[in-house]
This record gives sequence, structure tokens and C-alpha cells, in this order.
Amino acid sequence: MSTNSNEPVVWLTQEAYDRLNDELTFLSGPGRAEIVARIEQARSEGDLKENGGYHAAREEQGKAEARILYLKDLLRRAHVGEAPADDGIVEPGMLVVANIAGDETTFLFGSREVAGDTDLEVYSEQSPIGVAVHGAKVGDKLTYVAPNGRDIKVEIISAKPYSA
Repeated sequence: MSTNSNEPVVWLTQEAYDRLNDELTFLSGPGRAEIVARIEQARSEGDLKENGGYHAAREEQGKAEARILYLKDLLRRAHVGEAPADDGIVEPGMLVVANIAGDETTFLFGSREVAGDTDLEVYSEQSPIGVAVHGAKVGDKLTYVAPNGRDIKVEIISAKPYSA
């Protein structure tokens, strides 16, 4: 793993890493070729100014290229490993239940990519709440400053290793 010391490392399960690597391989190869073929097909239809298929394919190409860059960066910074120990300490890869500003909230602490297609709320280690809860233990009560400047009270109710 070669990362710049200032870049945040992203924790991923082996399953998430493999899924993202497969997506990158597809987007960089067959996915890219499919989009190029659609652009060429639309280009052959004539006037590009009023060619909706051409513009849609170019927009899709832009999104795919952005996703490729994102995945390359993410996988380069990834730390692949097993779920953290079941010790009640909030760290990347934990499913956390916390009382946040009076509401019980369940969230995955770490990367959105680990959660895959689930509807889980995800807080990264770099988010304001992530910085505050990282390393906290079950039962800890703490306060963090939200982006709007308000102090938010948090109590950690549980922290268990996440499994998809």
C-alpha cells in the first residue's frame, strides 16, 4: 500500500475491495468500450447539436471516468483487513448505535463503500462526528461541534464489528 502520509487510509473488507476492484476492471475495459461504441453510433446519426443520444452517452462517459478516478484513488489508499475486534471501541468497520442529540441512530463508521447497497447511514473518520467518536467506548458521552456551529451531544450505546 503506497499512500502519502497526509492522505487518509480507508478501511475495506476483502469483499468490498474485491467488489470495487471488479467494478474498476469493468469500467476501465468493457464498460468504457460500450460507452465509446454508443458515442460512435450516436455520432453517425448526424447533427450533434440536437442528438440526445450523443449527449446522453457523453454524460455517461464523464460519470464513468469520474468513477474510475475515484475507485483508483480509493483502492490505492485502502487498508484491507478483517473486521475490527469486538471490544466496544468505535473504529473503522464498526456498526455503532449512538444517542445523537436525543435520537438513537445506527451507523457504519468508515467508508460508504463497505456498506455497499445497504441503506445504512455511514460516517467517515474525517467527518465532524467521525473525528469525535473515533476511539470512544460504549458508555462514553461526548460533544462535537457540527458544521453549523452547534454543540451536539453523543452517547455511544454499542459498537460491534460490521458484517454485510
